[in-house]
Amino acid sequence: MELMQSRRQFLTTLSLGAAGLLLGSPPSLAVEAPPETTTLRLANLSPGICIAPQYVADGLLQAEGFTDIQYVTSASGAPVAAAVADGKIDFSLNYAGPNIIAIEAGLPIVTLAGVHVGCFELFGHEEVHSIADLKGRSVGVQAIGSSQYVYLATMLAYIGFDPGRDVIWVTSASPKPSELFADGKVDAFLGFAPEPQDLRARHIGHVVVNSAVDRPWSQYFCCMMIGNQEFVRKYPAATKRVLRAILKAADLCATQPQSAARRIVDGGFSPRYDYAVETLNELPYDKWREYDPEDTMRFYALRLHEAGLIKSTPQKIIVEGTDLRAFNELKRELKA
Repeated sequence: MELMQSRRQFLTTLSLGAAGLLLGSPPSLAVEAPPETTTLRLANLSPGICIAPQYVADGLLQAEGFTDIQYVTSASGAPVAAAVADGKIDFSLNYAGPNIIAIEAGLPIVTLAGVHVGCFELFGHEEVHSIADLKGRSVGVQAIGSSQYVYLATMLAYIGFDPGRDVIWVTSASPKPSELFADGKVDAFLGFAPEPQDLRARHIGHVVVNSAVDRPWSQYFCCMMIGNQEFVRKYPAATKRVLRAILKAADLCATQPQSAARRIVDGGFSPRYDYAVETLNELPYDKWREYDPEDTMRFYALRLHEAGLIKSTPQKIIVEGTDLRAFNELKRELKA
């Protein structure tokens, strides 16, 4: 992992005054305890765009009292969960499925909130029009256990398939699975932004499942906020302030996608403004106000159990790896 410099140029694009005017400052902020630490380490999972609130929250985090905001480069899924558990990263948005697997494995992470829905899409070539059409066909994933594998395994298990026997997994880190799909070497591919945007722009394949709109996947968070267990225990005021900034940044992504996309590009988190703004326009960043994170943990824990990826009950996962107290307070405070 590589520690990136604080985003000085990025901060110039997001003034504190503009953020305050857009999103408002809670009346309780002045009387809240200040953050116990002013240093904060977030994950940089670029080229992933879907965790955009994490990338546009700098000004809001500064308003909460954080003066040293660092981004640590990591891969998404299991690697970032491990980095948070190890204390190399304090907080990050990350996919619900890998988070649950990490919690069962005993990693000291805690799920704090659900933030948004809809970051993954299943693409197929002409002969694939449903998940059921994947039986006996090839699917490209980066690795067994990768986020692509985990989510697609849950989708297969949901319709009664055995992920280990009913599809042919083709693993490849290089070339990327999206390129294997583009070259016709696999029948299907599950991608995260900006991969779906790129495939659509190139007119390659078609969307079989879009988790932003297709049930049941659209009814649950894909990305949830996780924190290092010791940080959350030791610094409760800082944890709440981080979470408030991220939720406000999600609102920013929902209400001003063009502005947020420009900040993502200017901050060096994505090279393509067109893909960034398309992602922000498509993903429902306001669902944190409506959905219950426990429902997501329960749903995916059941699916992962069906897929043979975990053995724990949903309730055990929730008890051992979830703390929604600050999130529920902030929903009331921000009038969600």
